[in-house]
Amino acid sequence: MKKTLSLILAFVITFSLGFAFSSILTKNSNNEPILKKATGIGGIFFKCKDPKKMREWYATNLGLITNQYGAVFEWRQGADTTKKGFTQWSPFNEKTKYFEPSTKDFMINYRVENMEKLMVQLKNNGVTINDTIETAEYGKFVHIMDIEGNKIELWEPNDIEYEKLGKLMGTKTTK
Repeated sequence: MKKTLSLILAFVITFSLGFAFSSILTKNSNNEPILKKATGIGGIFFKCKDPKKMREWYATNLGLITNQYGAVFEWRQGADTTKKGFTQWSPFNEKTKYFEPSTKDFMINYRVENMEKLMVQLKNNGVTINDTIETAEYGKFVHIMDIEGNKIELWEPNDIEYEKLGKLMGTKTTK
């Protein structure tokens, strides 16, 4: 009986501590939920000599369904599998200025939530922000630099409008 009571008491204490630590870890000092930052990869962009040939090679050899911008991967969101998500894959001409001020041959686009709040946090952390938030029907965008000079594109997507735009353009996704 003592052993059973001890086990129950240990379970209750463990559960209570776990709940307490969970509450502490998911709140900041203002008692607000911690801001979710990057939620996934929104796109992979890279430089190459001939983007058209590169798109053709990937279509032929890896089965990507390509369009004039590259390819769009369609997937289901983990938190809610009824919602679609998209990741853009785009080869750029090696002479593009789009990646500047970075001198790297690639740029990663991260999907994020709450762009405005995230920008406040990034500014407070001393992160270099290259431009202001740009809003399009299919989401919000801004560019930042990491500590090694890689330009990063942040995208707060509107996947419903992104899908509509793709259909309007007559493009298909790689699933």
